Amino acid sequence: MTLKYFISETHADGIEVLKINRPKAMNALNTETMVEFRDYLKLCAHNRDLRVLILTGTGEKAFIAGADIEEMKTKNHSEATQFSQLGHEIARLLETMHKVTIAAVNGYALGGGTEMALACDFILASDSAVFGLPEVSLGVIPGFGGTVRLSKAVGLPRAKELIFSGNRITADEALRIGLVTHVYPRDDLLPQALELAKKISRNSMTAILRTKRLLNEFSESHGLHYKMDSEIQEFGRQFGTYDQKEGMNAFSEKRKPLFEGLSLNAPNPGETKK
Repeated sequence: MTLKYFISETHADGIEVLKINRPKAMNALNTETMVEFRDYLKLCAHNRDLRVLILTGTGEKAFIAGADIEEMKTKNHSEATQFSQLGHEIARLLETMHKVTIAAVNGYALGGGTEMALACDFILASDSAVFGLPEVSLGVIPGFGGTVRLSKAVGLPRAKELIFSGNRITADEALRIGLVTHVYPRDDLLPQALELAKKISRNSMTAILRTKRLLNEFSESHGLHYKMDSEIQEFGRQFGTYDQKEGMNAFSEKRKPLFEGLSLNAPNPGETKK
């Protein structure tokens, strides 16, 4: 498969490094990038030689800076729901494929970036990494599994705080709250990820993958699929509202948004401003 938005590097011991490659857009995810991402992950899932997949980003600034706001801001309810479903499909592949998936976060991992990292088996971070789910500052909600996976990773109260505030956190803070497992100097991140991947790949993959399946099944027994579907539906419903249009237009115009409740001229919740 020819890759337009990704770079694939094959290493010994059944290890592959997959790099998101839209550095001018800070590796933001638009529909075309996500379709390629999904299709390539499907190939990875059926690659018998692949044991460990490391996901990282190209460029100096970002792992994945989020979903592409310029594309998203024009979407209607139906289009946004489909966009969310695509993001969930990618995240589900990362989470459940019979490979070990490692996120090596080398810069900004905001919105969809944090969500894709959370879908991997675990996260390693550079000391310059920044995490966050700032969707509420754009008038929408996390749409690629963030509401569920973040609460699983750091606990419900802390997940609520991070999502409701839209705060960004450093790699050290992410380590403190259990979002990431290790923090390394930037130049050491990928070598350390490869070293860990090598150690994993030399163990019994049958035992590892059976353990992975059991851990995932434990999580799913608590209604994971229902929660994910609810997130998709709520993400879609937010599109076409005043807050979604105001939030994303404000982002494009580099100004602060004026959401409902902050202006006497704002419409009632859920209505589109005319």
